[in-house]
Amino acid sequence: MTRRNTHQVRHAKVLSRAAVLVGAGLLVGLTGCQSDSGGQRPVAKPRPSSMPHGYVEGAEESSEQQSRLVLADARTGTVGVLDLITEDITPVNVTPSKRTGGVRGLRTDGRFAYLRADDATYAVDSGTWTVDHGDHVHYYRAPIRPVGPVGGPGTAQVHSDQTVTAVSSVTGGTQLFDRKKLEEGTVPRGRSLSGSVAGAVVPYAEHLLVASAGAKRDTVEVRSRDGASVAALDEPCASARGEAVTRRGVVFGCADGALLVSEDKGTFSATRIPYGRAVGAGERAVDFRHRAGSTTLAAKAGDDAVWVLDVTDRTWTRIGTGPVVTANTPGEGGPLLVLGEDGALSAYDIATKKRTARTDLLTKGTASAVVEVDISRAYVNDAGGRKVYEIDYNDGLRLARTFPVGFAPTHMVETGR
Repeated sequence: MTRRNTHQVRHAKVLSRAAVLVGAGLLVGLTGCQSDSGGQRPVAKPRPSSMPHGYVEGAEESSEQQSRLVLADARTGTVGVLDLITEDITPVNVTPSKRTGGVRGLRTDGRFAYLRADDATYAVDSGTWTVDHGDHVHYYRAPIRPVGPVGGPGTAQVHSDQTVTAVSSVTGGTQLFDRKKLEEGTVPRGRSLSGSVAGAVVPYAEHLLVASAGAKRDTVEVRSRDGASVAALDEPCASARGEAVTRRGVVFGCADGALLVSEDKGTFSATRIPYGRAVGAGERAVDFRHRAGSTTLAAKAGDDAVWVLDVTDRTWTRIGTGPVVTANTPGEGGPLLVLGEDGALSAYDIATKKRTARTDLLTKGTASAVVEVDISRAYVNDAGGRKVYEIDYNDGLRLARTFPVGFAPTHMVETGR
């Protein structure tokens, strides 16, 4: 049964658990244990020689992506995880009970959500993730659980691969964490990345890409896992700000456009993708959004337009949209989705730059809303309405489902990617 058919079968379920989410001091029962029935002996774990390909202890492998939305209330600190397959909402107590206050920001690396609070940045294992082997993909689901603090209150960026998680601070400096330990539910001791690091650090191709200001010019540096310098890429990236990991490589936002860093057989190269015209600082693309696996990125271009970057074709397209809060796109022939300041969601044909559909969604509190996109649906958080909307962007922005969540979902990220 496909994910969408599963949605239809379970569409009538009442989200009765949502009401228990009010308040910040919520706990998650994450024991994950089952009692032995009938006096039978527990099933033995598979021996290494008998483990199937892709086996992950404690996780269930699926034939389709297992998407979940991590939601957080900026005022109360309430956190919940909405499973888009089962429609269940799981409350998560991510911080010590003595802490009060809300959530200031939320990021994800595809599996973990990182919540920035006043005292620290906390990691939550959403229990869903994807492992892409190039010629095939594995999808997993596991219990949802809080992990612990991974950085200070000023965390700016978090990027991960299967080995390391890099947590960068707004004040400078990056901590590296053992990814496997995080997956086991513990926060390992962080290791500071040596040298002067003032920008984002992105684990990529068994190395670290460091965007920082050099003594002579802005550059992206390739480092080994232990922080040793490997190479400084020839192409500069002035005032690097904003980054995204795609199938074609890592994109860094630069003052004059973007820099695409790719790797082939251990050799790293950089390709400039200039805007092609003069762009002021306020019109730069600095917050890239895209569907996981896509090579088409969207970013605000000032207050009334959106940039679309086609990484494959190495081209920028600027689309005038009017006052815009956020934008995203599924890529590969899909529309550009733009949430306006009036609360309306619009779809644009990227090739013609024409609007093809529009639907009114939010009535107030649009400033913190985001548009998350997967292979066939988009999700918009409505903090004022205490809801999340699922949109079929291939069917004229049809409202497919509405999820009342019982608290204000000020922040939202999608995991399982």
